[in-house]
Amino acid sequence: MMATPQVRRGDTRQRIQEVALELFAEQGYEKTSLREIAEHLDVTKAALYYHFKTKEDILISVAKDLAGPVDDLIAWAATQPRTLATKREILRRYSDALWGAANFFRFMQENQATVRELSIGETFKSKIAALNGLLREPGFSMTDQVRCTAALFSMHAGMFAMQNIEGDPEEKRAAILEVAQGLITEAHRDQTETP
Repeated sequence: MMATPQVRRGDTRQRIQEVALELFAEQGYEKTSLREIAEHLDVTKAALYYHFKTKEDILISVAKDLAGPVDDLIAWAATQPRTLATKREILRRYSDALWGAANFFRFMQENQATVRELSIGETFKSKIAALNGLLREPGFSMTDQVRCTAALFSMHAGMFAMQNIEGDPEEKRAAILEVAQGLITEAHRDQTETP
């Protein structure tokens, strides 16, 4: 007789997060209920409550899980020399983190007003500010500071803008990274050419 595989608690938690993010992105955070999440999972609301008491609890758990790679990147970057090569590597690693959390960033894009009201909004904003600070230099002109900030945001915007363009996903990702790294390279070029 074959044993029925048991679903581990971590698997159920992860499945709840995935389904909730899909529904939040499709319907909106405010329009999605815990009941709907439970129905999509084919579990009772009580079973869902065992893992998460509120929709915000689900989002906070997702944000914490996905923040790990960004936190690791910030810690790594803070120990590196502030060179163009380091900054290009920061963007490459950030690209990996973004694409690894595409559903979460899709949710954030589709629910910007809600994100601003939730605690994850401030957390995300502080991480972007930290990354931006690692890309900019005090002596950069205003134009070059904008280039550094635009490099990060071009990666966010590119993820969503490229969804409707035909092509290989990896090719799109590489193109977005190339644009972002080009902005950083241009900022550094301006600094080395300044008399």
